[in-house]
Amino acid sequence: MKILALDSSGLVASVALLENDNLVAEFTVNNKKTHSQTLLPMLDEVVNAAGIELDAVDAIAIAAGPGSFTGLRIGAATVKGLSLALDKPVVPVPTLEGLAYNFWGSDRLICPIMDARRNQVYTGLYRFDEAGNLVTEMDQIPMDVNELIDLLLEKDEEVQFTGDGIQVYGSQILSKMKHARLAPAHLNKQKAGSVAYAGAYRYAHEQYINGDDFAPEYLRMSQAERERKEKGERNE
Repeated sequence: MKILALDSSGLVASVALLENDNLVAEFTVNNKKTHSQTLLPMLDEVVNAAGIELDAVDAIAIAAGPGSFTGLRIGAATVKGLSLALDKPVVPVPTLEGLAYNFWGSDRLICPIMDARRNQVYTGLYRFDEAGNLVTEMDQIPMDVNELIDLLLEKDEEVQFTGDGIQVYGSQILSKMKHARLAPAHLNKQKAGSVAYAGAYRYAHEQYINGDDFAPEYLRMSQAERERKEKGERNE
């Protein structure tokens, strides 16, 4: 089984190729360039380094959201084009689930957080069972970071945080939670290798769709949409 995976949901752009249980190649960049500049060249590099033809892959996994609206749209356009050209299915992987796979096998409660601004994060709660399967305890959702901290304090257990929200809210979390653990730099960003691994599991369980049917999961309106709505409500 060969899974091509892409993640452009956040600041990081990442592409990977997984063949069975072997991560053949992974290219991850966090250099503030737009994903429209980096994603396709990275894809070419990964495929060339792996020494395969694109049509040899079985499916294309994608971090499906939430995340950056622009990044998600770029990723969606790329994957839909590849799916059409190669006649391959798309495996949508929730962004927070992909982040949780960075800590496969951990016995801690895993809490990915992505900065959603306005003191909010995109988050979810996950843990791995004894068989190594990811169990979702709270589906991904936008939430005020203080509400999330209060929710986790009630659980009174060790929590592993990951995601770019650590850079924004890490100090606040540590000041209030004695059982909080913050992921180090090499594990606190999106990784296409993790998306590929999650995608392989979903593909094996027939959780894939036609590329034409894929759409990102934004979870909330964009800033422009919110501003238009607020302006319309003020004018009523």
